[in-house]
Amino acid sequence: MSRQNSLKILFYLNVLLVALVLSYKAYLNVFMAEVEAVHSAQIASIERRLADRDQFSFAVVGNINNSIGLFQNRLIPKLNDAGIDFVVSAGNAVSGGGGDNYQALQDTLRHLQLPYLLTFGSNEQEAFGDYRFYERFGSHYFSFQAGNSRFIFLDATGKTHWHWQIRWLQDLLQRDSATHRLVFIATPLLPVPEEPVSEQEDRTVLQPPLFRQQLLRLFQQHQVTAVFSASLPLWDQQQRGNTRFVVTGGAGDQLQGTANSFYHYVRVTVDSEGVHIEPMPLATGQHPVPRQLESLWLFVYSLFYVSYLNFILLISALMLVAIKLYTRVFQRRDYYPDYDLDPSPWLQQPLRVAMFSNSYLPAINGVSVSIERLRQGLSHQGNPVLLIVPDYQNSPMGTTESGVLRLPPLPIPGHWKTFNPGNIFLASIRRRVATFQPDLVHLHHPFWLGSLGLLLARWHRLPTIYTYHTRLEQQAHFVPLPGLLFRNLIAHWLTRRFANRCNGIIVPTNSSEEYLHQIGVTTPTFVQPTGVDYERFQRVDQGALNTLRQSLGLTNEAVLITVARLSNEKNLDFIIDAIHRLRHLTPRVFRWLLVGDGQERQRLQQRIHQLQLQEHITLVGAVPPDTIANWYHLGDLFLFASRAETQGMVILEAMAAGLPVVAVRSSGIDDVILQGNNGFKTPQRLDAWCARVVQLLDDEPLRQTLADNAREFGSQHSVAAFAANIKTIYARVLARSSRR
Repeated sequence: MSRQNSLKILFYLNVLLVALVLSYKAYLNVFMAEVEAVHSAQIASIERRLADRDQFSFAVVGNINNSIGLFQNRLIPKLNDAGIDFVVSAGNAVSGGGGDNYQALQDTLRHLQLPYLLTFGSNEQEAFGDYRFYERFGSHYFSFQAGNSRFIFLDATGKTHWHWQIRWLQDLLQRDSATHRLVFIATPLLPVPEEPVSEQEDRTVLQPPLFRQQLLRLFQQHQVTAVFSASLPLWDQQQRGNTRFVVTGGAGDQLQGTANSFYHYVRVTVDSEGVHIEPMPLATGQHPVPRQLESLWLFVYSLFYVSYLNFILLISALMLVAIKLYTRVFQRRDYYPDYDLDPSPWLQQPLRVAMFSNSYLPAINGVSVSIERLRQGLSHQGNPVLLIVPDYQNSPMGTTESGVLRLPPLPIPGHWKTFNPGNIFLASIRRRVATFQPDLVHLHHPFWLGSLGLLLARWHRLPTIYTYHTRLEQQAHFVPLPGLLFRNLIAHWLTRRFANRCNGIIVPTNSSEEYLHQIGVTTPTFVQPTGVDYERFQRVDQGALNTLRQSLGLTNEAVLITVARLSNEKNLDFIIDAIHRLRHLTPRVFRWLLVGDGQERQRLQQRIHQLQLQEHITLVGAVPPDTIANWYHLGDLFLFASRAETQGMVILEAMAAGLPVVAVRSSGIDDVILQGNNGFKTPQRLDAWCARVVQLLDDEPLRQTLADNAREFGSQHSVAAFAANIKTIYARVLARSSRR
């Protein structure tokens, strides 16, 4: 049998294996009995057991973490024979919130011959596990009374806002008449002495501090008997007032190797003398070497038992990749363009697009606005879009916007304050992308989230599109490296390497395309300027405009407008110097409005005062995006001096509002401004630049002609046409990738 036939047989066997595994997974999801509201039945069983009883006992376990070797095989038999009435998990019963972990936990709990209850902890909430917990077990916080005791379960994850829990708990305790009150909350309220709380406070004690303080006050005021928590793999008991605080985490998690870190469960006995709490150690051996070997074995055993389907899928995927690599290495490849490509099959159907960007709304900049317009245009045409972007408000991931996955930020040094890096190390990102099932991946930056998107696209074998938005060499002042090193070497290398790993490059201007070819980019490029919402800039409320003029104290003076982030690369000092010179070059009274905010605001304001330009310059600051059209319509002329743009999208917005433009000539500007038609572009020389501004200020007929031409030019770049053109580029790249 030939090697090629052997590979074919191996390939089809592998495909069959994957199909069988997926079929079995579908069978489990469709035909296996679903469990719902388990806690309701368990509480009813506990109430029946403790009816008319003032003496009973139960076990508390913490950090089961889907343990098979320890919890299922060793601890559950002891619990079944311990003569107790029920079992409570103090949190982290699963190793993660995935459906396979919850299914494995329920398979484990079937061996338990006692009623059981689970506390909602961080592991239960992870990876969108909160809804799985709610569906399978019940509410994240609840209470019930059995015998002479009140059992209270709280949510420490932040999924349920702590204000609501405090109000609920206060009302509950005020009306409660139980003899004993037992609270279960996954995260400890008091620091454990052995834990470095000052360094890892978020992990070791309940957050936020105000929630913790309110709970401690309520527990002391209402004589709570005991509070049980997990999260840490150890045993600890402290007392504050009449309340005992117990930390138990020895039911399955890996140990720390300290004296108070050992495998155990907690036996709680309630009788006429009160509540007795006693740790029940498991005989696991004292020597650290066997203990570590056992932990390693439990990890490996759990991998096969808990996630064996995922494990088989992983091995199968690796085999498919290996076969694909083999065929790519030994199969003849044709590097000439294929002129027979037919993109029509992809143009005739909706395309699912996953986008990765380091910047997005509410951060206002050219990249964010461009992405939002593309998303709206594609969505309006029926193409689903998933955005993976940073979270600027620390909101729960993916819960505030449809089709947007917000990543919580990582802490970074202050010098990087203009860059908000999302946490790219979350496993949930890969799962969300896999669930979305994109047809292709669109990347908007050549690093961080862009690199993550490229990696996931390679993983799922999806074509990638990269939009070249930013001239990295002009961002050297943001990077903690020598400026010349970054500007002359690293920026070009990073752009070239990333672009050549993608399947297609979108550039906004011909000059940007020329730059990429000059630095060695060989990936096919497509010139497509970003669209503008042209109609939006035509609809202006005259009353609101008059109100705005009055608030700024504007009368008959000419109004010069610039919309830009207050940052070094925008070259705003050049315009300030020009304004200083202009007041001596023209008799026309004028005011320059600088709309935008940034880290350079204070320095620019000081410079304006030093040059005594307060009557001529107003730093407006950031304005709501839905009012920006009014600001453009205040103006008579748009000024721009940045040399770091790939397109200068605010220039198109200004033109759509009927403003001629005077700008410093650069690669991103050259293709947008038609010299003497919709504006002027000059070298970065004050005399040449100021001469064009004076020309338009003093020649009203010329300014009006350029304004009309600018509005006509802006009308040619609508969002709908922009999105349609981008989809055509997607279709061409998909056609080329499918042929390969």
